[in-house]
Amino acid sequence: MENLETLPLEREDPFEPPAVLKEIHGPLHPMTYADGRPGWLVTGYAEARAVLDDPRFSNTSQGAAPPVKELTPPEGLADLVIPPGFFIAMDNPEHSRYRRLLTGHFSMRKMRRLEPRIQEIIDGQLDEMARAGAPADLVTAFALPIPSLVICELLGVPYGERAHFQNATAQAVNFDNSIEERGAAGAELMGYLSELVGRKRAEPGEDLLSELVSGGELTHEELTGVATLLLTAGHETTANMLGLGTFLLLCRPEQAKLVRTDPGVAESAVEELMRYLSIVHIGPIRVARADVPLAGQTIKAGQTVTISLPAVNRDTTRFPDPGRFDVTRQAGQQLGFGHGIHQCLGQQLARLEMRLAYPALLRRFPGLRLAVPDGEVPMRPRATIYGVAALPVTW
Repeated sequence: MENLETLPLEREDPFEPPAVLKEIHGPLHPMTYADGRPGWLVTGYAEARAVLDDPRFSNTSQGAAPPVKELTPPEGLADLVIPPGFFIAMDNPEHSRYRRLLTGHFSMRKMRRLEPRIQEIIDGQLDEMARAGAPADLVTAFALPIPSLVICELLGVPYGERAHFQNATAQAVNFDNSIEERGAAGAELMGYLSELVGRKRAEPGEDLLSELVSGGELTHEELTGVATLLLTAGHETTANMLGLGTFLLLCRPEQAKLVRTDPGVAESAVEELMRYLSIVHIGPIRVARADVPLAGQTIKAGQTVTISLPAVNRDTTRFPDPGRFDVTRQAGQQLGFGHGIHQCLGQQLARLEMRLAYPALLRRFPGLRLAVPDGEVPMRPRATIYGVAALPVTW
């Protein structure tokens, strides 16, 4: 079994996994991590679910080897401390304690109540696009503001302050920045949210953050960590999916027509876009607590395992003809939202935003098309979340 030298990120085709992932066979591969330690890359669907389900694999960052050099911590900071409340990087029982407080806020019932307001937000952005006229950058006019407005409203962040956290978040996840620059951006974001938590404590409103403050179960530091996680996760991934997904649909006009004209296609289209694009292209990452047999190999205790979602979501054992993009495909088992106890808390919110936004955009602007050749659309291959840096369009 040939050893893989670090995790490949560069995509030769903006919509396809890195070519090296197509050249390797089998569901589990030895990989040399960026700090020289040996570990594993999971590319099989069943194996990925097994890892994400198995409590013998830790989700904390402690002891993890970096799959790309940009994630290598500065010297002396090998074991970075997880901020209080940042439960995405915690194992049980700490993880379940935080998640229990939040699950009800992201239930299907709560999402149904939010749907009319989300549709209003989408329609408002489309109105602004129409008023401003063509051409436009769909990222700044559509993909970024919609999830930002939604998560601002949910958490109680004043919308006028969204530019602050958008910029800080973008800098924190951009691998073109040094790790010190990314750390400074993360600290700036947490500082802003710490101040916001203080405001909510003094003057609570009718929002999720105010409810968590009033509940009294979390400290100020925990509330800041929870708010940081929800705010970044609540807009960064959805914004990149709206941008990159629209780019793909504009390059596949027959598929875009189905989304525009058939109301029954929106749900399956979202799942297929998640599967086909797999914008979470670094991880999930786990560390084995014990020796674990997997796919005929033994993952040793202490070794790091990285799951490649672009490869997993193209596994032929789960998705027939996986290289074909088909918005009518039933791809509901794609792993873009994860699996197991760490499955994305806000997945139903993200699904709802995309299910409403793609058809609304294509119906409002039926002549929507790229304003530059598709090869000139700038990509973000070295960000933690893959996507387009800008999407120039006209209509």
